[in-house]
Amino acid sequence: MPSKSAGEANAVGWFEAELDRPQLEAVEVVTQALKAEGFGVLTRIDLHDAFKEKLDVEFRPYTILGACNPQLAHAALTESPEIGLSLPCNVTVEELDEGRTRVRIVDPKAILASTETQGSDGLARVAADAQARLRRVAAALRDDRA
Repeated sequence: MPSKSAGEANAVGWFEAELDRPQLEAVEVVTQALKAEGFGVLTRIDLHDAFKEKLDVEFRPYTILGACNPQLAHAALTESPEIGLSLPCNVTVEELDEGRTRVRIVDPKAILASTETQGSDGLARVAADAQARLRRVAAALRDDRA
């Protein structure tokens, strides 16, 4: 099942879970898990459809969700407007094979570490809160209790 230990981000900055669900169903389960932690989905990009339309090529079902917690986003942007370049938090949902899906959720603390605003205590608190919430989303998905 999951290739990362429960609740831990990997070295490149994301949380990961594998679900024994078809991709479209997994997108809905992920959306509900995000909602349970205060995140809404602002954007949804279905790359399978976009690549077919724009490039006339087939691609496996792969969706990018732009997740946002309004309270955390407001606090982060109030502290540092340039952090908007790193928003929303991206979540990918990709089909591995029939009935199996991999979910990756960005680690906000890893994103913050890659910016010039990393020394801000206010942003560090927001990133830590977002990280804890998204870690719980990944854990819920791993347990398939989302």
